[in-house]
Amino acid sequence: MKKLVLSLIALITLCCTYTFAQKAKHTFEIKNGSFLYDGKPIQIHSGEMHYSRVPHQYWRQRLEMIKAMGMNAVTTYVFWNFQEPAPGIWDFKGDRDIAQFVKIAGEVGLHVIIRPGPYVCAEWEFGGYPWWLQKVPGMEIRTYNQPFLDSCNTYIHKLAGQLKDLQITHGGPIIMVQAENEFGSYVAQRQDIPLKQHKEYSMAIKNELVKNGFDVPFFTADGSWLFKGGSIDGVFPTANGEGNVKNLRKVVNEYNKGEGPYMVAEFYPGWLDHWGESFVRTSIKSVVKQTETYLKDTISFNFYMIYGGTNFGFTSGANYSGDHPIQPDLTSYDYDAPISEAGWATPKYDSIRAIMKKYVSYNIPEVPKAIPVIAIPSIQLNKSVDLFNNIVSHIQPIIADTPMTFEGLNQGYGYVLYRKHFTQPISGKLDLKGLRDYALIYVNGKKVGELNRQANKFSMNIDIPFNATLDILVENMGRINYGGEIVHNLKGIISPVIIEGNEITGDWEMYKLPMSEAPDLSKQSNSYTAGNPAIYEGSFKLSKLGDTFLDMSKWGKGIVFVNGHNLGRYWKLGPQQTLYLPGCWLNKGKNTIEVFEQQNDIKQTEISGITTPILDKLNLPQEDKN
Repeated sequence: MKKLVLSLIALITLCCTYTFAQKAKHTFEIKNGSFLYDGKPIQIHSGEMHYSRVPHQYWRQRLEMIKAMGMNAVTTYVFWNFQEPAPGIWDFKGDRDIAQFVKIAGEVGLHVIIRPGPYVCAEWEFGGYPWWLQKVPGMEIRTYNQPFLDSCNTYIHKLAGQLKDLQITHGGPIIMVQAENEFGSYVAQRQDIPLKQHKEYSMAIKNELVKNGFDVPFFTADGSWLFKGGSIDGVFPTANGEGNVKNLRKVVNEYNKGEGPYMVAEFYPGWLDHWGESFVRTSIKSVVKQTETYLKDTISFNFYMIYGGTNFGFTSGANYSGDHPIQPDLTSYDYDAPISEAGWATPKYDSIRAIMKKYVSYNIPEVPKAIPVIAIPSIQLNKSVDLFNNIVSHIQPIIADTPMTFEGLNQGYGYVLYRKHFTQPISGKLDLKGLRDYALIYVNGKKVGELNRQANKFSMNIDIPFNATLDILVENMGRINYGGEIVHNLKGIISPVIIEGNEITGDWEMYKLPMSEAPDLSKQSNSYTAGNPAIYEGSFKLSKLGDTFLDMSKWGKGIVFVNGHNLGRYWKLGPQQTLYLPGCWLNKGKNTIEVFEQQNDIKQTEISGITTPILDKLNLPQEDKN
């Protein structure tokens, strides 16, 4: 028996030693002006894909597409608010299983580069920050503030628990980790904060990553003219959007002890898109030419984005400019990327693949088959429920003297109905300077106007008669994700409601409509009032599954649920007129659909699924066309 035990111990020891040897067989480091993989110089050819923007059932197909385009690495942001969807509730399952995404990438044969933020930008809601950080007393985000750093440490610790054993130092595919993100641009926009404090903050984030077990090389990513604010001592700097190789070498040498390697962490083959603006196209010729320049000059690069995906649900963020206080991002994050939103190879993909095959020495596999696409000619909507008369009446309102923000109501996303009863008539100019972001205005249940932060429209004339009710249905169109305004991200009505110079106070009723789940209409009667927000419902049967695109071009504004999945926002304003519906979310047999239509100017009876997306059709108001 003793011999048997000793033999088992020896066998277990041998197995453990073998496993460790297997896991530790590769190395990656930045040394002698090069990226070294197993001690030999390599050029990183990466493509950015965000695991959160595609169902996990499709991760492998998309990663195989990246590999087949000639890449040897994939880069992804990690979204804090995606992993912690509610305060203290951490979710790393299904579409949120970042560890599984990394493992699949390794199986496909790709190195992995992780960009954990905590701030990520990415046209994502609040740049990846959880909305409730704004509620924490004494907290200021993205600066050296102890409550904020404590929250960041909790996030980094949770993430490290998922990823630290998947680093190349532990036998996994992760070769690099980014410390913070594009911090130089934030430093440039927040000059009210001393540079010393900015530097203390970015170093603190890097130190938290180290403390929690990240031990692969770190890097920063900034525009080449922003390295002064964004660089971190001892961390490898990369440049975003830098097409001038001579300038790239010059600035990296200045901040990296006079040597390389040289990398463009964001090389843009496409660009982001906003509601109410033309869909941006980037020429194939220019992208291929720049790719060849990098390949010839041994410049490592990361296509941002190689595959964009979709901002499902309420995940899309927003930008802003001088003319537009907010520029909400589309639901589609197609990005005019080489791989389309539905995972198809585009002409841009084929052209880049051809140039990669000309220059790289490693094998580039064949392009995987596209996921099938189906048309759904007609989905009948046999039920409609008036939001005011049938839904709101079942919600207990919160009552306050003045309107409360979403955050004050402890709600992150969706909609809030603000209701005020008037015992005396009032008319004149309604001012909603604190509107965040889009509102439909009703008097006694009749729609009288629309206010829209995106269009810089915060006022209208209004006439409220004796003993009347004012309803203001407000939508959060996505928190700002980039620039100095990220610290001003409350939603709802954030300042007094003014009518003809008078602040309207007293007994405001607020009905929370987060739409975090598909509405349950089973106990609601069929109803319809023209102009009133409504929820439409229907079902349909399928014998064959595949991806499809719901045609929303005849609808106004709202969101769609299919089998409980929130596909995201639609808006007739455009340029996006379809919603991508992944086939993996469909069932053979019965499927359900709910559409929350805010404007509801026309009664809808059906909806269809088509085989190609519509992403470039604008329907601007007449005054915006001049």
